[in-house]
Amino acid sequence: MNHSSVAITVTSGKGGVGKSTTVASLGLGLAQLGYKVCLVDTDIGLRKLDLMLGLENRIVYDLVDAVEGICKLRQALVRHKEFPELALLPAAQTRYKEEVSPAQVKAVVDELRNEFHFILIDSPAGIEGGFRNAIAAADRAILVVNPEIPSVRDSDRVIGLLEAAGIETIDLIVNRVQPGMVRDGDMLSVERVQSHLAINLLGIVPEDRRIIRSSNTGEPVILDPKSLAGKAFANIARRIKGEEVPFLELESATLITKIKRLFHIA
Repeated sequence: MNHSSVAITVTSGKGGVGKSTTVASLGLGLAQLGYKVCLVDTDIGLRKLDLMLGLENRIVYDLVDAVEGICKLRQALVRHKEFPELALLPAAQTRYKEEVSPAQVKAVVDELRNEFHFILIDSPAGIEGGFRNAIAAADRAILVVNPEIPSVRDSDRVIGLLEAAGIETIDLIVNRVQPGMVRDGDMLSVERVQSHLAINLLGIVPEDRRIIRSSNTGEPVILDPKSLAGKAFANIARRIKGEEVPFLELESATLITKIKRLFHIA
């Protein structure tokens, strides 16, 4: 086993916070930095990481097939078209999460440690069986939160479950931040979210309509050089490998955007 390999579960308290978008972009970000990365989609029955990476037509086998011995694990891995250092282990689309146990997912991830530096595990929403599968092999976790009260409240519960499972390193990404709404008091500030959850802040990602386009084209937003969210994800990837990178100045970006709009150039 590769003892330098790190398995990170990316999870959230509620669905729709941008968790899979985060996994896809961070996977590509780490691959761009020269690491071998495997993304494991544990959202059995609702897979979408393949779509976000533009790999949906290349899938032959999936996680359940590998667990059941229908194929070898390496046969189920789908390599990225442009970044061969990045592989995807897709979820099964027509099976149920109850058909896989936490011990089986852990065995799969432990085998992946032989080849990959980073294994990012995309957890399904909620705290049921799929969540237990996703955290079974995790060395650490990243919690993706939107700056709104329901998301923060549900995340508090998830932190307790992660700690109870023995995962000591839990980092926070605050996603879809809109500085204007924060300033108007219509959205929680990053400081309030972090203060409430009391875990390490790993990244702040602004709301960015380019993410919708990237999801539809199968090209994660981190590949878009004009995207501020893409820049934020690239910085987070560098922080994951231990680099100290300043947080983006979102207020400045918003001011520039307003000036451009004033002169009808944005």
